[in-house]
Amino acid sequence: MEKVSSDCPYPGCFFCVMKEGNPSKRRASILKFFRELPSQDDDGQVLPISGLWNTAMAHPNDPEFIELGIFECMSALIWKGLKNRRWLSHDQNIYIPYYAAHIIGSYTMNMEEFAESAVHAGVIPPLVELLRGRLTWVEQRVAVRALGHLATYTSTFPAVASHGEILELSIQLAMSSLEIVYSHFYQFVDRRLSYHCDLLTRGMGGVEMESRKAEEWASQLQCWSLQLINCFAFKPEFLPTICKPEFLVKLPGMWGGLVNENSPAGIGLLRTICHHKLGRAPVANCPSIIEALCNIARSSDDWQYMAIDCLLWLLQDPNTCHKVIDKVVPALVDLAEITTLGDHKKLGDSIVGVLQDCIESQGSGRSTISSRTKEQIEELLNSKQRLKWEKNMPKEDLHIKQAAALVVKLEGNSLFSSGNISGAALKYSEALSLCPMRSKKERVVLYSNRAQCHLLLQQPLAAISDATRALCLHNPVNRHAKSLWRRAQAYDMLGLAKESLLDAILFINECSQSNDPDLSLRQNKVPDYAERLVKKQMRAAWLFREAAIKHGGVHSQGDGGDMYGPETDDSEWETASESDAENDGRDDIGDDDDDDGDWKEDDEKKD
Repeated sequence: MEKVSSDCPYPGCFFCVMKEGNPSKRRASILKFFRELPSQDDDGQVLPISGLWNTAMAHPNDPEFIELGIFECMSALIWKGLKNRRWLSHDQNIYIPYYAAHIIGSYTMNMEEFAESAVHAGVIPPLVELLRGRLTWVEQRVAVRALGHLATYTSTFPAVASHGEILELSIQLAMSSLEIVYSHFYQFVDRRLSYHCDLLTRGMGGVEMESRKAEEWASQLQCWSLQLINCFAFKPEFLPTICKPEFLVKLPGMWGGLVNENSPAGIGLLRTICHHKLGRAPVANCPSIIEALCNIARSSDDWQYMAIDCLLWLLQDPNTCHKVIDKVVPALVDLAEITTLGDHKKLGDSIVGVLQDCIESQGSGRSTISSRTKEQIEELLNSKQRLKWEKNMPKEDLHIKQAAALVVKLEGNSLFSSGNISGAALKYSEALSLCPMRSKKERVVLYSNRAQCHLLLQQPLAAISDATRALCLHNPVNRHAKSLWRRAQAYDMLGLAKESLLDAILFINECSQSNDPDLSLRQNKVPDYAERLVKKQMRAAWLFREAAIKHGGVHSQGDGGDMYGPETDDSEWETASESDAENDGRDDIGDDDDDDGDWKEDDEKKD
């Protein structure tokens, strides 16, 4: 190592200490530095703190600084910033509480023993004060992050929970975080605190980058608050505080946005709540939550499986089943053909099993099911029985059924081309009744075609149902481009901006990888109709939209209002449909799935 520089004007300089070649002297000097730093008032203190911040981010599992008292030092610096406003406003000390809380969060992120050391060092009380908003939302963000890490571990959760206000503060912050960041930073560019701007962009960006980063940090502030609440939700004694209707109804809308799509956010917390019987009852009593869970379960969101889990647990609970079954069954029936979502296997089999139990429980008088719901479940169970029968059928009979389905499908295509949309939909239904259950590719096409008919007949719910079934059957799941586009349009008809946006983005992604000349992006150009829909839904699903409306602000991308009025919307969909109609409005029929064995039809190439 390099020797300590004799030219350094600052005795005990942290950077010089770190260059000390003698390990024992180096540790002794670091220990002294951590002990003395909070009591010093020299200029330039932010420099070593920012250096420690970089070290904590790069090496969060390194125990050296933990053993030498970094948590005690950071805790004392936060208290100093809270109590001594003159010191805080001097030089660049305004940055120090943020860096200190961030350092605590980084070192407690992975290692439980580090978290225990942090609790013993007394970091929780000053972090709670930051969580209260004693400084600004920027410090709240890193405080809730650090507290969330401490609450994750079995050994340190009690220390967090002993501060009863943490849960209430986190709930309030989750509900108000987007509005706080919008009104305190985003809305008025000329009122932005300079140190906020520096922290957001690391001094490398202008107003546009500040705004983009503010949206990302606002999402993190909300999602990290939800993560902290989630730690409490695993304990039944805290569920009454969490499961208040005014908070629960907002959870489905807390989704992290495109800037923080890796966070389970509100749906993750709902899943934890629904895992316990004390949480399921208040969820079942909120119809808007059940409707939102059904939409998320059908969507192509990364957290789709979490919504499915919630719905299944609500059905399996005899105290909530009768409240939700009529709303939940249509969504689950649509999802019954799904196989795998990431690491989650045999979801479709789980759905079928739970629905079968619902039918059996009705027979024993334990629950009441409407005739329509019972009919939907029985149709699903019959289709599963039909699959078993077909496995024992001669291949020749399956060929005949497949050929008959193809003939009826072609009749549907002809009716569609002539403008008889209702007649075409009936033909596709007839073809589905004939088509072997194992002919998954063919059934994907038939469901997708029927979804298009429902769109043109202004039946968005039916279109969503059929498009979802097509996407569940498709391999890979949720990646059939035309079904994604049709469902995106149907969601748009219902005003479900987030769901429409996610499907439209996936549609564009699939087009970029497709070999289909009707879908592949020409010269890497996104189709105009898809681009228009994405822009529209990004405005509608913008994280700050509600806050901007409340505070009279406008989206930074412009204030043109909703540029897609009814006339524009209709022409947009007509354009997309006319493009389809050039190919008879239908998907090509590809080869069947590999598991169809020998009975592939070579002549089933195109309609």
